[in-house]
Amino acid sequence: MVAIVGLVADLWSKHWAFTNVDPDRGIVIVENLARFQRSLNAGALFGLGKGWTPVFVAASILALAFVMYLFVQSGRERWSLHIALGLVLAGALGNLHDRIFVIVDVIQFVDRQGKERLLEPGLINEDKSNEKSLVLDNYPERSRRVSINRDQIVGTWKQGVVRDFVKMEPRIPLGGGRWKDIWPWVYNIADVLLVAGVAILMLNFWRERREMRAAQAKQEAAGSAGKSG
Repeated sequence: MVAIVGLVADLWSKHWAFTNVDPDRGIVIVENLARFQRSLNAGALFGLGKGWTPVFVAASILALAFVMYLFVQSGRERWSLHIALGLVLAGALGNLHDRIFVIVDVIQFVDRQGKERLLEPGLINEDKSNEKSLVLDNYPERSRRVSINRDQIVGTWKQGVVRDFVKMEPRIPLGGGRWKDIWPWVYNIADVLLVAGVAILMLNFWRERREMRAAQAKQEAAGSAGKSG
């Protein structure tokens, strides 16, 4: 039940964000603290993620198999472990869904300083009328376009991405009216479920190890008392 509710919440929230949140302005939740800001996570930096989607998918499947193994091996009374596994399962399935079904175009190009960079993933416009530039529309509504000179393009490829939309905005002052973001990442409900699930798993393993050590110490103490008697 935890896994089903978590998965539905993740997929619904992603759909809502990419349907209702303005791709440029976003939506402020709490001023200078949190906002909804759409972002497509290609799992890549400067092209390093090119062709890695199968690796991400395979790793997710292995993780899911491990979660199911732990669930089958655990007893019914271990409800906290089951909650943790349900959270991890929901988060992993939510992001795996995006990796498989949310396919966009990624463009790698060379900027004016000669550095290779990636445009924000989107959908290539198939209009062939402009031979000098390649146009990339935003995902999914194609309401915003970015044009780049074809001579600057290093490569293009299709890739599964994860839809993120929650941005924390705590900042520290640098002076001169400048600020630095403490938390630069954008995330989604699946990420929250994964972190919470792993945290509960770690607490479970720590508690079990402590109980095992206590039982072992008690057994050793009883053995020592028996020998002395």
